[in-house]
Amino acid sequence: MTETILSLKNVVVKVNQNQSDETEILKSLNLDIHAGDFITLLGSNGAGKSTIFNAIAATIAIDAGQILHNGRDITKDSPEKRTQFLSRVFQDPKMGTSPRMTVAENLLLAAKRGEKRGLRSRHLRAHMAAFQKITAGMNNNLDQRLNTATENLSGGQRQALSFLMATYKKPDILLLDEHTAALDPKTGQALMAATAARVAEDHLTCLMITHHMEDALKYGNRLIVIKDGRVAHDFNHEEKSQLTKEKLLSFFDLTE
Repeated sequence: MTETILSLKNVVVKVNQNQSDETEILKSLNLDIHAGDFITLLGSNGAGKSTIFNAIAATIAIDAGQILHNGRDITKDSPEKRTQFLSRVFQDPKMGTSPRMTVAENLLLAAKRGEKRGLRSRHLRAHMAAFQKITAGMNNNLDQRLNTATENLSGGQRQALSFLMATYKKPDILLLDEHTAALDPKTGQALMAATAARVAEDHLTCLMITHHMEDALKYGNRLIVIKDGRVAHDFNHEEKSQLTKEKLLSFFDLTE
């Protein structure tokens, strides 16, 4: 049986607690994520998808339940501690990079993630060949811009850099938070293809929020539909292969 790498057990997240408009966003949600899973998450706005990511990353505290990483309770661990095994790419290309640093300098930050740092030479030049190779795999000329300040990149190149930084040290869990939504269709599909290739090559465990039905059907081995703060449907690879876009649409209340 495949190893369970992350578990959310009866997780509850509330907003506006002890007020008249108190609301449960996540309602005793349960989810087991297995090593090597590539899970696509679908759900209407407000269903709780981003809240799941925020709970996993500890950028919000959960009000009840547990989160386990490799069987260890990490419910109380800080966001900083969770970055030892967790990476995230956001929808906004500007959120994952330092704008005034070059592409190579940003990648060097990713290469040294989690390490103790002191006042010593950064040895940037020694990493350039590796950075050239990894950026060339994105097929968007990012490898020709290693010495360019990140703020001068196109949106697609900057998001590709964010993705490379998030995956550079092969995290246990990779969260992709609508990471192609801000890109034009052609650039978005190119990044999705590169994403799928890297996830497969490095055997990453990945959760991806998307609003694109086609991407949800095309990529990954599991498809999960979140509705009203719970897992409404969890399709394995075989079940997923039988789904259609029309069938997926039928799971949503379009009046929401």
